[in-house]
Amino acid sequence: MDDYALVLNAGSSSLKFCVFVRPDDKGWRLEARGQIEGIGTAPRLSAKDGNDAKFADETLDAGVRDGRAALEVLADWLKGCYGGAHILGVGHRVVHGGAKYAGPVVVTPAVVDELKALVPLAPLHQPYNLAAIEAVAERLPDVPQVACFDTGFHRHQPAVAELVPLPRAIREAGVQRYGFHGLSYEYIASVLPEAAPEIADGRVIVAHLGSGASLCALWSGRSVDSTLGFTALDGLCMGTRPGTIDPGVILHLFQGLGLTPKEVETMLYKQSGLLGISGISNDMRDLLASDAPEAKLAVDFFVYQAAKQIGALAAVLGGVDGIVFTAGIGEHSAPIRRRLCEASAWLGVALDKEANRQGGPRISTPGSKVSAWVIPTNEELMIARHTGAMLGIAGQRA
Repeated sequence: MDDYALVLNAGSSSLKFCVFVRPDDKGWRLEARGQIEGIGTAPRLSAKDGNDAKFADETLDAGVRDGRAALEVLADWLKGCYGGAHILGVGHRVVHGGAKYAGPVVVTPAVVDELKALVPLAPLHQPYNLAAIEAVAERLPDVPQVACFDTGFHRHQPAVAELVPLPRAIREAGVQRYGFHGLSYEYIASVLPEAAPEIADGRVIVAHLGSGASLCALWSGRSVDSTLGFTALDGLCMGTRPGTIDPGVILHLFQGLGLTPKEVETMLYKQSGLLGISGISNDMRDLLASDAPEAKLAVDFFVYQAAKQIGALAAVLGGVDGIVFTAGIGEHSAPIRRRLCEASAWLGVALDKEANRQGGPRISTPGSKVSAWVIPTNEELMIARHTGAMLGIAGQRA
């Protein structure tokens, strides 16, 4: 096989990976994607080729208890699959880049140290992202690495959109609205000229709806505002995160109920949102299939908050030309798309119900004043593109 780039997305109990073949004039080509899941409990490696055909599914030794051990397994597996092919570089999804990093960066020890300071702002993701970088540096010390940030795409928003209304001394210490899911939004912006050319240079609201959920307002392909803020807790109701919440509630958890910081952190990141409302599941599919009133309430609140924030971003943009649905719920849940389009009818969205059932790509009627679309995201390809650009690898078109 040709030389390749490796893309990693490391989490607390999984290591997702993609192998992209060295690009030519047609750009990067996906060779394989997979994951090591169940790290620390029942580890398993699975992978599919670029045509989505499964070619690996194996139980791993129980000794794979952390990300470093998982990376060792992955490195051996890649060597077995691709023999002497050279790894051109490793691109990592890193959730938080802070105020400093407005774009991807080649990893150095100094960069890692700076990113470690941001761990408290993204405790569910950042520690594992950085652990993967350190593990690669140890196992493959001569292979360059690139950190690609979920916050970077939003760094050119107007100052008023980034502002947190606290005293200047606090703001100067780095407290601001950063926004997340930037790699997803950047990818959508990059494909709009081909996927939906009539709205690519206009005012677009992109709905990245998954276990983590947010909206982004694009104007001519640039982020001007988003619903996630200082951390990935803000904005929309999510699988286990609450979204926007009155700060007084947080004070009450500390002062009135006597909870510890760790208890509050666990509640906000792992016990709230759809799971907290329903008491049943954090998975939208489970809730839509349930007859329980608590499940219905959770779905209703998710739609209510998303519809409200679509209205808010429409005000920021001064109108809307198109709405794009992406990510797990956005791409696969016709009922949620239908409800959000119906709630946005006042903006001029006219849903084509049959197109929506079929999954698009266009799900609005031909005469709809505001068009609606389903466009799959591809954060891994975005990371591969950035990795190639930062390392001077040719063929960045695709």
